Amino acid sequence: MLNTVIIDDEPLAHNVIKHHLNERDDIAIVANCYNATEALSYLAHHRVDLILLDINMPALSGIDMLKVLSNRPHVIIISAYQEYAIDGFALDVVDYLLKPVSAERLIEALNKVHRRIDVPVSPLNAYLMLKVDREKRKFLLGDITWIEAYGNYVKVWQGEHMTLVSSTLKRLVQQLPRQQFVQVHKSFIVNRDKVVAVDNDHVRIEGGLVVKVGRLFKQSLVGLL
Repeated sequence: MLNTVIIDDEPLAHNVIKHHLNERDDIAIVANCYNATEALSYLAHHRVDLILLDINMPALSGIDMLKVLSNRPHVIIISAYQEYAIDGFALDVVDYLLKPVSAERLIEALNKVHRRIDVPVSPLNAYLMLKVDREKRKFLLGDITWIEAYGNYVKVWQGEHMTLVSSTLKRLVQQLPRQQFVQVHKSFIVNRDKVVAVDNDHVRIEGGLVVKVGRLFKQSLVGLL
């Protein structure tokens, strides 16, 4: 079941999408937001799997909202403006649909979401290719203990060994499998398999590291152990 939020300033657009999804038993519409500010407030305190997002909204556009949204869920853009498609795909949206959207086209986009989610990940051999200095280097996911933001770089920790990688934490959040890695602070991602203890404000990882949980990431503690 995909917990889904519709974000659009037009009530009619909400009604059309809900009509198209009426027979889908894999979608739970958990919130209807009518501007980006309202959506950001909701997303900061609730676990969401999918956003159905409009672009042209007052004050803050859908694209600008995605740029500031941390720990971003899957996103399908539904817009009347095709000229923002490149910007959308640069932010790794799953699909970009033009209004008026048909049920068939929306279902096709949802199937793409499921294909992303359901890609099997083997903890023994799954890896990321990350840039270290001038070369691409393989990092086995099962060996990564935690990842720490460091300006325009990240520190990838494998036990006590640290490698400085040319990437941002936001970019890595999108690349790492959500079933194995979770962001618990604006500066930290942890490997669920390496977590040994949690309380309301901290996560303790193998090796003794204690990471403070950020206020906006409290929901991440649910099901961490």
